[in-house]
Amino acid sequence: MRKIGVLGGMGPEATILFQQRLLKAVRAQDDQDHIPLLIDMNPQVPSRLAYVLDQTVGAPDPGPVLGDMAKRLDRWGAEALAMPCNTAHLFAEVIQRKTALPFFNMVKLSVETALAKSKAGDVIGILASPALRKTQLFERYFQASERTVIWPEDDTKMVQAIRKIKTSGDTAEARSILLDASSELTRRGANLQLVACSEFSMIQTSHDPSAAMIDTLDVLAEAVARFALEARGPQRGV
Repeated sequence: MRKIGVLGGMGPEATILFQQRLLKAVRAQDDQDHIPLLIDMNPQVPSRLAYVLDQTVGAPDPGPVLGDMAKRLDRWGAEALAMPCNTAHLFAEVIQRKTALPFFNMVKLSVETALAKSKAGDVIGILASPALRKTQLFERYFQASERTVIWPEDDTKMVQAIRKIKTSGDTAEARSILLDASSELTRRGANLQLVACSEFSMIQTSHDPSAAMIDTLDVLAEAVARFALEARGPQRGV
C-alpha cells in the first residue's frame, strides 16, 4: 500500500475532514487496511486569500512554503501528494517543480468529475473562495468544454463564510450564507454545483437540495484511495 503525503493545515479542520473522508473511502476490515498518511500540518502557510484578494503590499507568497512542504514529504517517504485546499491549488505548479512525486490536482479531478456528470450547454455553479473566481483556475480546466461556469455574485459574503468557519466552525451564519449562495446559483440555471472550498465541505449539507452537488474533498479522497490501494498509480499532475 502506498504512502500518501498530505500538505495540510489550510485549515487544520479541513485537513482532519479529509482524513475522515479518506477513512470512509476505504472498505477496511482492520487497522492495517487503511492508507498510511504522512501529514505536514502547517497552519503557518501564508494566507491564500490575503495574497490573492487583499492585494496587501508585501503579503507573503504561499508558494515557497508549499514547495518546501512538498520536499519534506518527499524526504519522509511519501509516494504521492495530496492537498485538501482548493485555493492552494493556485500554487500547484510551484509544488510540482519541487518534487517528481505524483500530485493529485483536486481542481482538475473535480472538473473531470463534473464533465462526466453534465453535458454540453449545462451551467455549473462553483461554491468556493473568491480567490479562485478572480484567478479563473476552474475556468482553465472547463475551457473548451461547452459548459458555462457561474459563481455567487457576493464575494464578500463568501469570504465572510469561509473566515467564520475558520474561526468558529459550523455556525448558523455560515450555513445561511452557503445555502443562499447555492440557491442563487440554482435560480441562475446551475443544476450541478461544486463545493470547492474545504471549509464549505464542513457544512456541505447547506445547499439547495434541488441541485446535484460534487464535493471536491470527496473527489480527492476517492482518487487518493484508488491510487493507494491499486497497483497502477496516476501520472504526474493528475
